[in-house]
Amino acid sequence: MHQDHCDRRAVLRRGALACGWGASIASHAARREQPPTRVITRGPRHHWFGYYDKLQFDASGRFVLGMQVSFEHRSPRGDDVIRIGMVDLQTGDKWIELGESRAWCWQQGCMLQWLPGSRSEIVWNDRVSGRFVSHILDVETRRKRTLPHPVYALSPDGRSAVTTDFRRIADVRPGYGYNGVRDPHADDLAPAESGVFHLDLETGHARLIISLADMARRGPIPNQQLGIKHYFNHLLYSPDGSRFIALHRWRYPNGRRLTRLVTARPDGSDLRIVIPNGYASHFIWRDNGHILAQSRGLLGEPNWNNFLFEDREGGSVRAVGHGVLDPSGHLSYLPGAEWILNDTYPQGADRMQTPHLFHVESRRRIDLGQFHLPAIYTGEWRVDTHPRSSRDGSLVCIDAPVSGQGRQLHLIDIREQIH
Repeated sequence: MHQDHCDRRAVLRRGALACGWGASIASHAARREQPPTRVITRGPRHHWFGYYDKLQFDASGRFVLGMQVSFEHRSPRGDDVIRIGMVDLQTGDKWIELGESRAWCWQQGCMLQWLPGSRSEIVWNDRVSGRFVSHILDVETRRKRTLPHPVYALSPDGRSAVTTDFRRIADVRPGYGYNGVRDPHADDLAPAESGVFHLDLETGHARLIISLADMARRGPIPNQQLGIKHYFNHLLYSPDGSRFIALHRWRYPNGRRLTRLVTARPDGSDLRIVIPNGYASHFIWRDNGHILAQSRGLLGEPNWNNFLFEDREGGSVRAVGHGVLDPSGHLSYLPGAEWILNDTYPQGADRMQTPHLFHVESRRRIDLGQFHLPAIYTGEWRVDTHPRSSRDGSLVCIDAPVSGQGRQLHLIDIREQIH
């Protein structure tokens, strides 16, 4: 994902965030009181969740999923194990251990998430006997079953998933795939046997629905050159499950990357290239027919910005929040789509990251705090805040370092801000 840092003044984070709902943090704008924030995990081990488009909170809002690791500041090795767990917000933020994984990365963890439609089941990826798999665990009964393939994005009904080749991602984009298994197609620029797969979560059966070979031949490739290597990343179902998004990416021999945003039906049919210009980044479905995504070179805007795209080739495009909503953050909608939840990359000499809300109709922005990211957190093992909301939109959880404890989970109560 791109990093288009804006020139905003950063302020030092105020107050301790350790026990209970902490003191208010001074705003860098109108000095408005910011929402109560507390750290819900603690050292000596480090905790985080990763990407912003997964269900981290259970349906009740009581349990918050997370991952635990004993080290930072290096790439994961194939033998590095992380612990899977959840925080009980009603019993003093107690950490409850649930399992482990040998298939993970710093940016997206092991695809840990609650299974949609289930009150008590979670899903995560692992490596068993030299292959990537996924586990489905009932956190109440502790009954677990293992599927012979990993997951990426789950359908809204919890019955299926779309996934891609984590071996290939590890090869072309370290920090987003999983180490421990070599990509058998590493020497193939656009293999016919790799791409996007559909996985039945009940039977475990998976089938290839969009191959990289087919995708590389589909439509003009911007800045087409010899030696570009194709892969898929960042998949997400639409709210009704009728379609999904995938980022089709290709890497040049010099390491540069370009991206097209495509959508398709869960069987791979009716494929549409929604953003064809090679510039597509963070995205989220607003509804079943529209996608909020970041691109550049559109509507007279040469720089990266946020746009609302109609889900069809050559569909309508509309600017969203230009000059107010950060143009490089991790976007999601709160329930009802009146508010957008977003963040920033480190800004200013103090390297502050700022999760924020954006009210679509009034174009009002509310900053939720400033979180310092020390310079040692860079590249593959950086800590993006990746804000994630509870199902009812009242709470937000982020990843951010705590002095002396490393990356930890922070909980932000936004009820007063959105009402």
